[in-house]
Amino acid sequence: MKLSVIGAGSFGTAMAITAARCGHEVLLWSHDPRIADAIGKTGNNPSYLPDIPLGRTVSATGSLADAVAFSDVVFMVVPSHHYRDVLTQMKAHVRRPVDVISGTKGIESDTLDRMSEITAAVLGRSLRSFAALSGPTFASETARGDPTAAVVASTNSDFAAEVQRLLSCTSLRLYNSTDVVGVELAGSLKNVIAIAAGVLEGLGLGFNTNAALITRGLHEITKLGVAHGGRQETFAGLAGMGDLVLTCTGALSRNRSVGVALGRGKALRDILDETRWVAEGVKTSKAAKALAERHRIDMPITSEVYRVLYEDESPKTAIQRLMSRALKAEATR
Repeated sequence: MKLSVIGAGSFGTAMAITAARCGHEVLLWSHDPRIADAIGKTGNNPSYLPDIPLGRTVSATGSLADAVAFSDVVFMVVPSHHYRDVLTQMKAHVRRPVDVISGTKGIESDTLDRMSEITAAVLGRSLRSFAALSGPTFASETARGDPTAAVVASTNSDFAAEVQRLLSCTSLRLYNSTDVVGVELAGSLKNVIAIAAGVLEGLGLGFNTNAALITRGLHEITKLGVAHGGRQETFAGLAGMGDLVLTCTGALSRNRSVGVALGRGKALRDILDETRWVAEGVKTSKAAKALAERHRIDMPITSEVYRVLYEDESPKTAIQRLMSRALKAEATR
């Protein structure tokens, strides 16, 4: 079948390669026409994953109109802060209801909306079904065909199963779920904890500290997710614990890399100025803090990450504040 992938960054490119590996014809949209042209000339994405061929059945375009006309199944893989704008531009070209898969891991900063909520609001009756795909999926490893597992969630269980069949192949195994809220929040909030994990490495701290961070980070992610209607088991699965462990320990994690630089004393502005990729956790930390306050949920790690990012707090002071909090039972909600 045909699939339109909106977003030619690392993960969008990886999913285009994976879909082609699964036997589908793919049109990959890039906001930069130069990238689309380069893909057409070289057969790979020279700006992202340049050493991995896209495959004969992948083509590229800089036209959203062409991307929408190509398929009724649209895979959105754009940064969360561009998601609404790109989708709004896309809607002008939608002539019949479309299915949307989101691979975006973030929360809109101003509205605190998840991508499912933005999609429903923007497309309205032009949206047929929505699914969120998330899990431990570093783009380069997924693209080169390393065995990878993730979860796809939709309130339409038939659509979740359809996407599962569509994108599962020898290198990618998908599980299906109906917990869209849980999958979206797990995929977004883990990026905040990954920044904290990077800070620990930047400070030269060891495995004990990182293990404690991951465990307690999962605890507060789960609290917020369940408060929003997500299911606890989702946060113990691929979208939750799986992706959290990956991003907190893997050197390929963008969010963790930001944290490492912060821990070594570099200013956030300088870190972001020197990178071409998006670390979603920087913006998500602000949204997560706001959501926690709205629901009156204590998220101490998230709060300290926010202070380090936006209030120029010293990472060492943030850690000391976490370690000196009032003692409590482990399972305290």
